[in-house]
Amino acid sequence: MRLPLPRLKPALAAVLALAALALPLTAAAAPRTSATLAMTLEPPGLDPTAGAASAISEVVLYNVFETLTKIRSDGTVGPLLAQSWTSTPDAKTWSFRLTPGVSFHNGEPFNAETVRFSLERAGAQGSVNKDRAVFANIVHIRATDPLTVVLTLRNPDPDLLFKLGQGTAIMVEPKSVATNATQPVGTGPYRLERWNRGASLVLARWDGHRNARNVALQRVSFRFISEAAAQVAALLAGDVDAFPRVAAARSLAQFQRNPKFQVLIGGSRTKVILAMNNQRKPLDDVRVRRAIAKAIDRQAVIDGAADGFGVPIGSYYVRGMPGFVDLTAVNAFDPAGAQALLREAGVALPLQLTIKLPPTPYARAGGEIVAAQLAKVGITAKLENIEWAQWLSGVYGQKAYDLTLIAHVEPLDFGNFARPGYYWNYSSPAFNELWGRINATADAKLRAELLGQAQRLVAEDAVHAYLYQPTWITVADARLQGLWKDMPILANDLSALRWK
Repeated sequence: MRLPLPRLKPALAAVLALAALALPLTAAAAPRTSATLAMTLEPPGLDPTAGAASAISEVVLYNVFETLTKIRSDGTVGPLLAQSWTSTPDAKTWSFRLTPGVSFHNGEPFNAETVRFSLERAGAQGSVNKDRAVFANIVHIRATDPLTVVLTLRNPDPDLLFKLGQGTAIMVEPKSVATNATQPVGTGPYRLERWNRGASLVLARWDGHRNARNVALQRVSFRFISEAAAQVAALLAGDVDAFPRVAAARSLAQFQRNPKFQVLIGGSRTKVILAMNNQRKPLDDVRVRRAIAKAIDRQAVIDGAADGFGVPIGSYYVRGMPGFVDLTAVNAFDPAGAQALLREAGVALPLQLTIKLPPTPYARAGGEIVAAQLAKVGITAKLENIEWAQWLSGVYGQKAYDLTLIAHVEPLDFGNFARPGYYWNYSSPAFNELWGRINATADAKLRAELLGQAQRLVAEDAVHAYLYQPTWITVADARLQGLWKDMPILANDLSALRWK
């Protein structure tokens, strides 16, 4: 029988009273062990070596799969599956000492032979890895012992450590490669728990990870919300705890005024371009491409499609990258000059073109603005909304398009201009020669000079209308710590997240 508190001895009553007070305080102080993040696009699969979509790495990089190195939010590179490394002065021979005691989710060990398998697979003839050229540059992989691997490169690569931290360089377990797109097996601190296609995906902490005790969140859910208004509504309702790269610029003030939220505004190395199919008539005429570029007011596109959160670019290169040259004056906004170039090219007006728009808010909004600007110089641009699956199939996208408005998020993808058969169908012996010289030197000064020349070449060739470098916005619960502010690559490092 429970006695009323007043009939107990004073000392015992005091102890029980304190205990009663302590119980709810202890419960309230217990940190949360789960979180919900949101993304604009759902990944088409979960293997970043088999698909080009950036949404794949946003889910799995550093979480499910790991790489030899790890790119930090400030763009520097640190250790991950490799704990240390050395290189020769010519940047052609690299030796990596691997982290000991690492295993895959299926129990198989990670070692130098795994590195050999993963890198040879990525660079093999017929590989679908979008960065195959990076790995094809490795001419020899030698495992000197189970935890040491030496890479010999054909051409020097001063950026190799950064490239080995990207999603295309994940270490894979040989027996799992065929099913990694749907049942990923990595060495990371999380495993796939379930994937509800079209709605959400859940990762659960893997207690077999070597650093599991320092991973605060036991479970992380991803929700996929493409419409800007729905993104804002989900944050305000508390349905999601964080939305990296959210399309909430127009609602930013209400989040900034609300102490329940934190707003992070940071830089990127992304390039938003109006890509052109350089082999399609009349886009095979540089005068027509220059006319299109001159018809576009970049700042108006930034203001309308990104609500002012971006910086104009004049080439396929952004501020903060080695050897950057500001080329916004090349093919600058000049509607009269655009019309003169179209007349010079003998183009009958109105010129009919189609702009295929992927399912992202910046593309759909930007397409409307670009079409309106092109109309003023005599170009009628029909807008066609497509899904990524249509684009990747080639039937409606990469093999059959005039223009598309798209963001390239990879920071070190300038070599795409020398890539045969790439979707913009640009072929330039002059660029190929320059790119070969860039890849043949490890001298930082000469490399920067050559990169400047290459930037100017693709600007003057108007391979695309280069639009802007986005400024990314992240809105999150104020208590969630560890989110990236600046984003040199698109990744969500879940192991760094924890609740206050």
